[in-house]
Amino acid sequence: MDIEVCAYSLESCLNAQQAGARRIELCGGLGEGGTTPSAGLIEVVREAVQIDLYVMIRPRGGDFVYDEYELDTMRRDIDIARRLGADGVVLGVLLPTGQVDVARTRQLVHHAASLGVTFHRAFDLTPDPVQALEDVIATGAERILTSGLKPTAIQGAELLAKLVRQANKRIEIMAGSGVSADSAPALTATGVHALHLTGKAFRPGRQTYFPAGISMAGEIPDERSVLYSDPDRIAAVVRLANHEEKSV
Repeated sequence: MDIEVCAYSLESCLNAQQAGARRIELCGGLGEGGTTPSAGLIEVVREAVQIDLYVMIRPRGGDFVYDEYELDTMRRDIDIARRLGADGVVLGVLLPTGQVDVARTRQLVHHAASLGVTFHRAFDLTPDPVQALEDVIATGAERILTSGLKPTAIQGAELLAKLVRQANKRIEIMAGSGVSADSAPALTATGVHALHLTGKAFRPGRQTYFPAGISMAGEIPDERSVLYSDPDRIAAVVRLANHEEKSV
């Protein structure tokens, strides 16, 4: 069972590797649900970790319908990720109606060439997961990250199992959202190929003075604390997921 960690910092990437994760999804834009990280972050992470590194290719927060300027940005970010040593990228494009934009996503997959491609949780915003699965396969992506169209993967476990059967080894299904040591065994039992988590924890930031009523980004994220991936939480999922795989 592959374990992928969504990480926003070098600290979290190092924790993921230490805990036994197989792959990192490197993101920026925590408050927007994950956007393309800086070139500097990609570079220092690639120098520091040996496990697979997949880079989020998302030019902004919000929806997943992109204009030509944004698609050009995505192509350039793919080039940067490749040049800096990434093993793959994470992306997805939708139509205004919510269906997978097969043509534009396929163009990005082809542009990524030798890099692996994960279609991210834009999949969970599609109206018809059965058709969406076939559409993502048609783009040439190697895996789909999904919570089974529910707020958390454990809530979507029934659909995840159905998607695994429908995929029939044509594409990997990776379960993500709310994955923890508690949910790992049940999610593994669905037959998914990988689990995706942040291993979210918070520690106090180094800054001690904050003027009241001022924030750079509103209420989220909390600027007085730092989100990081907890190696103990990740390691617990690694242990439980792989134990469950051996026992079924």
